[in-house]
Amino acid sequence: MPTRRRAASGEAAAPSKEASQAATKDAPPSSDEPQIIPSKWRKILSFSLLFLIPYFYLLFFHYTVDEKLKRSILINALLSAAGFLFTIKLIPVASRYVLRRNLFGYDINKKGTPQGSIKVPESLGIAVGIVFLVLAILFQYFNFTADSNWLVEYNAALASICFMILLGFVDDVLDLPWRVKLVLPSFAALPLLMAYAGHTTIIIPKPLIPYVGLKVLDLGWIYKLYMGLLAVFCTNSINIHAGLNGLEVGQTVVIASAILMHNIMQIGASKDPEYQQAHAFSIYLVQPLMATSLALLSYNWYPSSVFVGDTYTYFAGMTMAVVGILGHFSETLLIFFLPQVLNFLLSLPQLSGIIPCPRHRLPRFDPQTGLLTGTNDGTLVNFFLRQFGSMTEQSLCIALLAFQAIASCFCFALRWLLTGWYK
Repeated sequence: MPTRRRAASGEAAAPSKEASQAATKDAPPSSDEPQIIPSKWRKILSFSLLFLIPYFYLLFFHYTVDEKLKRSILINALLSAAGFLFTIKLIPVASRYVLRRNLFGYDINKKGTPQGSIKVPESLGIAVGIVFLVLAILFQYFNFTADSNWLVEYNAALASICFMILLGFVDDVLDLPWRVKLVLPSFAALPLLMAYAGHTTIIIPKPLIPYVGLKVLDLGWIYKLYMGLLAVFCTNSINIHAGLNGLEVGQTVVIASAILMHNIMQIGASKDPEYQQAHAFSIYLVQPLMATSLALLSYNWYPSSVFVGDTYTYFAGMTMAVVGILGHFSETLLIFFLPQVLNFLLSLPQLSGIIPCPRHRLPRFDPQTGLLTGTNDGTLVNFFLRQFGSMTEQSLCIALLAFQAIASCFCFALRWLLTGWYK
């Protein structure tokens, strides 16, 4: 995760395993152990109302949603709310454990200030991922029966997400090179690809039908290859569009909110039960993702008291890829990911080795003014600074999240304009 510098091996003593275990079990936390800044949950909940109010308005008032389906969505929402509260309590506990195991970093964007020398606990995405999986598994009791058609794909989706959380945590601990990181999502997506029993066809856009001669095209194995590549893109795009307190989790919350509203719109506009169930499936996974992410954001927002690690970025990216694939709205998902697509295109020369790529492609921080200045590295973070001038870290993060929200609004407008003409 580019926002931090890992502790070097010489910065902490290396006691024996037995001594380390004894210190952990017998000794109370030392007085100089970094204190976790209290959660900013009130601020984060106020921020989330910008997205939650339109979502619940669409669910309860604007559209007529089947009562049974609405009941399942509400049960899932209540479980997610409980997951939010539990995650708020869990993160400080998990932070103390990772600090004791020397899983911490220093905030590079505060280097030269007192905050830049504070040990910040690393890889707190593992706590969020565990709570998410527990919520998703518990929800099966309320919604799925043993003969449910969706149960196999639901569990396959959870297996892929769980696999990605594990691989993300391995990356945080072992600090894997980029060429390995790029292929990790391919392995994590295997359970989903093997269990996928849905269609492998695409609808040809109406303007192209006279040239193609078909209304529907069956892609077969190529469609599954596309699903695998989508999973790779979504996980890595969240991971590389980073470098600021709150950016990784913030962009996830914005995209998740857009996905929820899109799903409700599709459910309300359709009378096909199978189509409605596909979008409800997406809601069942995105609501817990958003709730647990909001809890994490309350600690990761500027000034961050925890780092999310690659564990979270991989987990969030894989979850959104899964819902886009099984909800059959992968094209819409890619437009929601427009800032991540732009960031990837800007990063491509460095990621491909055409231009030298430093380990941390971060802006320059001036400890005298507290402002960030853009460098020539190919990231959307640096591009914004080059275009709009130096900013504080918090202001820059808010600007990037606003751009993420604008991209989501653009997607909704584009779908409305093209309805009936494009497909």
